[in-house]
Amino acid sequence: MAAVLRRLRTVRVTVVDKTKTSLLINTRSLTRSLVRQDSERWISKLSVRKIAPTKESHSRMLSDKEVIYALHTQNIRPDSIDKYLANYEENVNLIHSKKSDLKCELVGSWTVEVGDLDQALHLWQYTGGYGSIDHAQAVLSKDEAYQLLLKERGNYLRSRHLQYLLAFSYWPPLEKRKGPNKYEIRSYSLKPGTMIEWGNNWAKAINYRRNNDEPYAGYFSQIGRLYNVHHIWCYKDLQSRKETRESAWRSPGWDECVAYTVPLIREMHCRILNPTAFSPTK
Repeated sequence: MAAVLRRLRTVRVTVVDKTKTSLLINTRSLTRSLVRQDSERWISKLSVRKIAPTKESHSRMLSDKEVIYALHTQNIRPDSIDKYLANYEENVNLIHSKKSDLKCELVGSWTVEVGDLDQALHLWQYTGGYGSIDHAQAVLSKDEAYQLLLKERGNYLRSRHLQYLLAFSYWPPLEKRKGPNKYEIRSYSLKPGTMIEWGNNWAKAINYRRNNDEPYAGYFSQIGRLYNVHHIWCYKDLQSRKETRESAWRSPGWDECVAYTVPLIREMHCRILNPTAFSPTK
């Protein structure tokens, strides 16, 4: 009898242990399932939504202007900044003296305060499409004074880069500002094929950033580094920038726009800019 009782107790313990193990496994499975569901909901927000195929070029869908912008990014030798700026101002004056013929003008000129130091950015506007760029290049290639300035400027530079850009159609019209102001250029390298999705989201997102008149210009690249986007913002100072950006996050809908655009980005960086003495916008 004692042997039978011992056997029954062993069976009972075994059954209880198996039940505990089963409950433990079920609890873990449920926890994993809930975590997976939460993750899937968040990931679904961050996923790149599909865009229907179209026979329209991206530039025609995103920009409605026959205006080309040239963004010159030039890295200056630290010991030659003053000479460089004097040279470039003379260069601007020379081109503006031929403005009626060349159909181009400087709309913004800055040096970098935070970010890539010893760097200058110059934004030129060409009216009349790429034909105006071809014409300007042909005229300036034969202008001796321009060529001398160009050659001299090479002594002051470490490197340079040029992009041709189009303005986003949903961005507010470019208006020159009265200073003093600080500008921020936020540059994004997007995944190929995502430019339309970016434009669709930012057409809504820009409405959350108009309260303090901070949008200055928004462009996407056509020639140069492709799938690049540049947003240029204007602030009175860095404190104003902080308050304006925090205000956007308090607006319902801004966080959703950010959630949809973040997955489109391969790389991004920002630079704080100061207008040069000869910049048309201050």
